[in-house]
Amino acid sequence: MTTLVLDNPEMLARAALASGFLAGQHHQEAGRPHRTRFHYGFNKHTLDTTDTEILKQHALYLKNHPGIRVKIHGHSDNFGSGDYNRFVARQRANAVARLLTQEGVSPSALLLTTWGSDRPLARPEDHAANRRVELEYLSMEIAQAL
Repeated sequence: MTTLVLDNPEMLARAALASGFLAGQHHQEAGRPHRTRFHYGFNKHTLDTTDTEILKQHALYLKNHPGIRVKIHGHSDNFGSGDYNRFVARQRANAVARLLTQEGVSPSALLLTTWGSDRPLARPEDHAANRRVELEYLSMEIAQAL
């Protein structure tokens, strides 16, 4: 995969406008919490108090924007069998979905996917970085297609 890094803000702005970026759409997401990745301890599927509070902020945002959907991606490290890693990843994603629905988010706004250890964030040896749940906000077009 090739990554292009642009450090010229003016060039970035022109490229964003050329690709169809609208500043009004960006402003609409201004109230959305920026943190969308939550990490777990070994063999755990519960979050600490700080992570729970951030997820509650996501719940508030989703309740205030009922047309938005979020995909919850559950991941694990590569300890254990593939079946067990998918099981732990599913527990993590389900725990996040449960918290969001307890906070009033409609279950229809949530999509769950679990990857086990198939999609590491870091090198497989970086176990702690790979034990995570990620929230992916879906654009209206993608949400309608799903």
